[in-house]
Amino acid sequence: MKIDWQDYHSGHFYDELIRAPGEARPETRHLAQYLASLSGAELQERKLSAELAIKTMGISFTVYSDAGNIDREWPFDIIPRIIPQREWQKTERGLIQRLTALNCFINDIYNDQKIIKDRVVPAYLFEDSVNFRKECIGMKPAYGVWSHICGSDLIRDDKGEFLVLEDNLRVPSGVSYMLENRKVTKRVFPELFENHNIVPVTEYPNQLFDTLASLSPRQSERPEIVVLTPGIYNSAYFEHSYLAQQMGVELVEGSDLVVDSDDCVYMRSIDGLKRVDVIYRRIDDLFLDPEMFNPDSVLGVRGLMRAWLKGNVALANAPGAGVADDKVIYTFVPEMIKYYLGEEPILSNVPSYLCVDKKQCDYVLANLDKLVVKPANESGGYGMIIGPQASKKELAEFAERIKANPRNYMAQPLISLSTAPILTNGNAEPRHIDLRPFVLQGREHHVTPGGLTRVAMRKGSYVVNSSQGGGSKDTWIVVED
Repeated sequence: MKIDWQDYHSGHFYDELIRAPGEARPETRHLAQYLASLSGAELQERKLSAELAIKTMGISFTVYSDAGNIDREWPFDIIPRIIPQREWQKTERGLIQRLTALNCFINDIYNDQKIIKDRVVPAYLFEDSVNFRKECIGMKPAYGVWSHICGSDLIRDDKGEFLVLEDNLRVPSGVSYMLENRKVTKRVFPELFENHNIVPVTEYPNQLFDTLASLSPRQSERPEIVVLTPGIYNSAYFEHSYLAQQMGVELVEGSDLVVDSDDCVYMRSIDGLKRVDVIYRRIDDLFLDPEMFNPDSVLGVRGLMRAWLKGNVALANAPGAGVADDKVIYTFVPEMIKYYLGEEPILSNVPSYLCVDKKQCDYVLANLDKLVVKPANESGGYGMIIGPQASKKELAEFAERIKANPRNYMAQPLISLSTAPILTNGNAEPRHIDLRPFVLQGREHHVTPGGLTRVAMRKGSYVVNSSQGGGSKDTWIVVED
């Protein structure tokens, strides 16, 4: 079955490829015409080619379930998403502005706390913050940067404007899939890369290496950098091994490292102990060091925090960075930008309600069936409720959770997420999407051209997380003629 864009209807949602039945957006016109020129058999052949490439390349992720951990092939849709470069340039500036302010905030919270003293952010928010680490108070990491790798989730509203849905500042994942999506698309549609001026994404591993190298406490042409993984059973293990391989650095587990009597970190090797300068850690704070956090952890390294606090090793992202990876703190980011940078935010937040505020909480409880309510520190789409899609019983149960712990919840209106076409049985149907660009900050800033587009593969669903049935697309930043 051929694609007929006249039969493609996204309803009242902003569609990123087709702006009206049969009418493509200017920047997507060539792509739409090309897809419509392919027969149903050709489209199916391209789809099977992508599936084979994903299987051959071993692109997978792990889903945790009651039946055990299940490895699945990466869900991918072959129709790319296009964003014009002129529009992306503004978004890029907004992302750099946002991460700069967030790092100023984290550094302030663990040192002078001026933003609290000036009553821009209330102090009580940190009394129950599960990601505030008192052990980090007084620490001053290189360049005042705590979150070196950030993945902020962006959505488009019904007017096509990018809004920031949330910031991921602890151990954001997904960049390896962005890079692999591009490789798969080049295999499936090599001819499209001849007719579109697409900004490449291949520089990310080098930029990540340079960012990490800039943090080294020792002056060296090539500092010793390692990627610290919890191991093969972690859901993001594919990414851990992929990034280590792409950067040309060692992938290690906690048992491969040791903190010696000089409070420096060393890696065990066949030639003996080798000093480590920078650790790109993919382990949560509380499992990093059994000496300072969870004493039962076998994933981390005893004494690692001691070595970091003494400035003998750099950790990215830094422990404690998660204090800003909080959906309640998220609501204050526009004020942080004004406070620390003296600028107006380039990117807007989604309107939000804090349940810790009684007046706002009353509004949320009275309008629960119209709102999306999220816990402050969950990720992956877990623990949230989409009011318009919930039953009366689910709403009543969730209301009790909010009343029991209002600090842990915030609410947002159900934004009309933009759509993009996916290929289903030889035809194109609209599905909701978001975007996770990756921003690096060390000595310099780097922003991925585009990022990981996540897709709610199920019709009508707003949930884009791969762990809950979502998929992904290649994202093209296209330079226009």
